[in-house]
Formats: sequence, structure tokens, C-alpha cells
Amino acid sequence: MDTVVKSMLDEDPEEKKGLVVFGRDLSKIPCFRESFLYGIATGAGVGLAAFLKTSRPMLSQHIGFGTFSISTLIYWSFCRYQWSKQRFDAQLLQEALKDKILYEGTVVEKELEQKGVLKSA
Repeated sequence: MDTVVKSMLDEDPEEKKGLVVFGRDLSKIPCFRESFLYGIATGAGVGLAAFLKTSRPMLSQHIGFGTFSISTLIYWSFCRYQWSKQRFDAQLLQEALKDKILYEGTVVEKELEQKGVLKSA
């Protein structure tokens, strides 16, 4: 294969390094970015609203930080649940496709179609 084509197919040798904490790149963790963006926006909005209502800066900071923490954790949990559910479904589909390819054109395929496990196209 031509080196130019090979280099185009390969990923960039200079991968962008994100924020690394304890040896783990946080930009590669699923749901990390979205969770913190939603948390920051919610915390800042609620903190600002609390300041406008009470005119007490320390209380507003506490309310804003608490809202940031709670909303980040809630969104993180929801997003990770959805992510793991999609990943599980993708693995099931991949296994089913492997079985379909393995049994295609055999007697086993006909038996499974009669039982209703496999469906013919």
C-alpha cells in the first residue's frame, strides 16, 4: 500500500492530548464533556439568579456550586446509563450478526428459522 494512502487512513500521529488527571485523558471519557458543560451552565445560571434574588454573594456562591455539583452528577449518571445501554445493545446486535453469518446456508439456519429464532431476509 502506498505510504500516502496509509498515512491518510491512519489517525494523526500527533494526537491532541486533553487534560490528564491521574494518568487518564479526561477527553476520552464518555459523557465527561457534556456533563461538565451542563453542570457549569446550570450552576452559573442558578447562582446568578440566587444573587439577583437575595443580593448575598456567599449564599449565591454556595447555591451555585451545589447546583453545579448536583446537576453534573445527575447528568453524568443519566448519560452513562444511556451509553452503557447502547453499548450493550450494540454488542448483542454484533453477536446476532455473527451468528447469522455463521449459520447462513446451513441446516442449522433452517431449524432456527422454523423455531422463530432467526428470520429470513
